Amino acid sequence: MKKLHKEDIKQEVFDLYDAYAHNKIERRDFVQKLSVYAVGGITVASLMSFMMPNYEDTFLVEKTNPDLDSEYITYNSPKGGGDIKGLLSKPKSAKGKLPGIVVVHENRGLNPYVEDTARRAALAGFITIAPDALSPLGGYPGNDDKGREMQSKRDRNEMLEDFIAAFKYLKTNENCNGKIGVVGFCFGGWISNMMAVKVPDLAAAVPFYGGQPTEDIKNINAPLMLQYAGLDERVNAGWPEYEKALKENNKKHVAFFYPDVNHGFHNTSTPRYDKEAAELAWSRTIDFFKENLM
Repeated sequence: MKKLHKEDIKQEVFDLYDAYAHNKIERRDFVQKLSVYAVGGITVASLMSFMMPNYEDTFLVEKTNPDLDSEYITYNSPKGGGDIKGLLSKPKSAKGKLPGIVVVHENRGLNPYVEDTARRAALAGFITIAPDALSPLGGYPGNDDKGREMQSKRDRNEMLEDFIAAFKYLKTNENCNGKIGVVGFCFGGWISNMMAVKVPDLAAAVPFYGGQPTEDIKNINAPLMLQYAGLDERVNAGWPEYEKALKENNKKHVAFFYPDVNHGFHNTSTPRYDKEAAELAWSRTIDFFKENLM
């Protein structure tokens, strides 16, 4: 079987995966459409395997990193799903209270990539919480396909309340200085945008390729850093109207578009990952949080 590399994959395959990963097409249709690109020694099975997440050897921070205190906690979300599990992390070397970051997962629950991102943010000098919005349904099932199916059964506005409750949990945590930001990816990008609308004392928000709010933009107080993938036509279509509203309401914001990368370019576990763009976007994110939370 031919060993695949990112360069072997046509953009149409990435577009198909995006449609599949966002519940626009069923798995059967995804497999059928992939068959068009199974040529030259490339099989449908090898394409499927290559496009699916690999969590085994893509961590940037080990779970047992000796410089971190990291544990699962449970907090209450009375307006959302009730008891919510979250990964709470902070650097062991911390002296005094730390600024906080809520890390929001994609549309499939708290998978290993998002946990890794939360640990990574903690190592940069923050106390972080990464909630699992699938908690009321038993939690992330260990499989992204099943996770997407489960998350589709929850009301997204109730899930928004779960992440707002995580903000409140950090706000009262003895190790937090009370200045809290949010970063989220895909669905989590929408949550990040909406938390900026809904949480008056949010100190900063960094949505990665997230859907944009369409109303109450006047209520935003937090400075925004918006991260977009250049090839992500689906999400980017909402940017011009959002940008117009932000400017009309004099909201502090900066937006970055990373050319020639796909939706999900920050996610280390799939071939959509683009190391150069991801590292630049992440360094900008951490600098932005340090500027606004410390």
